[in-house]
Amino acid sequence: MPRFAASRNAPDSAAVESLVEDVQYYLTLTPRQLPSRYLYDPLGSALFEAICELPWYRITKTERALLERHAREIFARVGRLSTLVELGPGSGDKLAALIAGGGNAARGLAVHLVDVSAAALDLAGRTLSAFDAELSVEAHQATYENGVVEAMAQRRPGGRALALFLGSNIGNFDPPGADAFLRVVRGALAPGDALLVGTDLVKPERDLLLAYDDPLGVTAAFNRNLLVRINRDLGADFDVTAFRHHVVWNADESRIEMHLLAQRPQRVRIPGASMEVTFQEGEAIWTESSYKYRPSQVTSMLELAGFRGLQQWLDDANGFALTLVAAR
Repeated sequence: MPRFAASRNAPDSAAVESLVEDVQYYLTLTPRQLPSRYLYDPLGSALFEAICELPWYRITKTERALLERHAREIFARVGRLSTLVELGPGSGDKLAALIAGGGNAARGLAVHLVDVSAAALDLAGRTLSAFDAELSVEAHQATYENGVVEAMAQRRPGGRALALFLGSNIGNFDPPGADAFLRVVRGALAPGDALLVGTDLVKPERDLLLAYDDPLGVTAAFNRNLLVRINRDLGADFDVTAFRHHVVWNADESRIEMHLLAQRPQRVRIPGASMEVTFQEGEAIWTESSYKYRPSQVTSMLELAGFRGLQQWLDDANGFALTLVAAR
């Protein structure tokens, strides 16, 4: 079994306090919003893993195949490696695929997993336990920004670090937010360290809508579970059945938008946040954005944040890119 230590920087009380502050702020904006990170409580994380198995959501399978196909080349391009950090590991399957395909270059590494979801960290840790004594694994329950800084402060000497930001998670940031986030990651890395980013690419609108509004309703349940979480953690009385999952492709901004649409007028009490919110019929809560890219845009975005390009691998059929860069 790998050594698996948990460094929990966001205890339950702090997580609830953060939720209170964000609910008080974002639900008073126009349009009303909620940060997408709150989608990932234990049930939300399980629902997202189910989404990754849907035939209409091809990001996970496509990215895993690219990692398996190019694992040895990825490690060869980075050079002698001692530390591996994944921001948002999910189930750990993709990291496991990369390590399995990397051969000797992927053995004996210090692996750091960073996520706000304790359930995701536990699942990823159990997935990596398949590598027996070949890895040491530490979990950081923290935001990506805080977690990468902490992980790099604990890096092993004598080798480079490789940070992974997969699953097109960068697409959940708006452009200024993505730039600020990438600069934080660059600041945590040393010159010569590397970053591997997975990005979903622009594709036909019908394919994008099916990926985020599947016929089985799994993504709808994932989205509406955000209200279940607020009811549970803050004592709110959202009628989950009174909100409909709604997805649009905003071509001008190159992003998929997920919303929860009020089906009728209603007043919602949120005692834990000391507030009430009135919704009109048709009023929306914007819960997630997922930006889609063109390959050259990804390279430009990373170069602007202080990286230089090493290699980019594309799956043209499924519209996905893996981009490896080094810190300048």
